[in-house]
Amino acid sequence: MFEFDQYLGLLAFLTVITIGFWLMMLLLLFIVPYWLGGNLLELWKEKREARRAQRNE
Repeated sequence: MFEFDQYLGLLAFLTVITIGFWLMMLLLLFIVPYWLGGNLLELWKEKREARRAQRNE
């Protein structure tokens, strides 16, 4: 069915696809939400500080 070099090529291809899939899952499920949540929290803190500074003038 397959020669040995074709088998190695198929294994390399499947390995790359699998690593890419899990890297995408890691990015979408953990890294991007953490990044967006941190940015929104910082934006909220800055707006709150600006409101407090304006109120204390």
